[in-house]
Amino acid sequence: MTAFVALLRAVNVGGTGKLPMTELKAMCEELGFGAVHTYIASGNVVFTSRKSESTIKAALEKRLHAYAGAPVGVLVRSAAEMAGVLANNPFPKMAPNRTVAIFLDKAPAADTIAGIRGQKDEEIRLGRREIYVHYGDGMGTSKLVIPAAKAGTARNMNTIATLAKMAAEL
Repeated sequence: MTAFVALLRAVNVGGTGKLPMTELKAMCEELGFGAVHTYIASGNVVFTSRKSESTIKAALEKRLHAYAGAPVGVLVRSAAEMAGVLANNPFPKMAPNRTVAIFLDKAPAADTIAGIRGQKDEEIRLGRREIYVHYGDGMGTSKLVIPAAKAGTARNMNTIATLAKMAAEL
């Protein structure tokens, strides 16, 4: 069994995408995932499975679409990959609540940085299948637009550290 972390896009954000974490947990259990645990009400779930990442992603997206009546994006990482995202944070000395990894399904394109608009004091680095961003003044006032991040979902380093730890303990 491999431990995985699934990150849902646009769940309980801005009053849309309401999904109680108890429902998410039940869905994962119905799909045959083991040791299912959710973390905070923003679409984070940790579990074990013998299935592949792509099979897990497809099954969860199909089940969530049936529940929500609309597509819900899911990004999946193994426990080892999640630990790698944390370890590879290019801003380790910066405030973890102002540093995020935007999770993507595939590696960011080489021209990702060139397409960015509205950059002020934010620092951006490309990862394996992530875009790392440190928001100097915080996300609340940022005008940063990263077109390549549209299909991704962001988590701050505090959340990533907790999810990596939860997954490692399964």
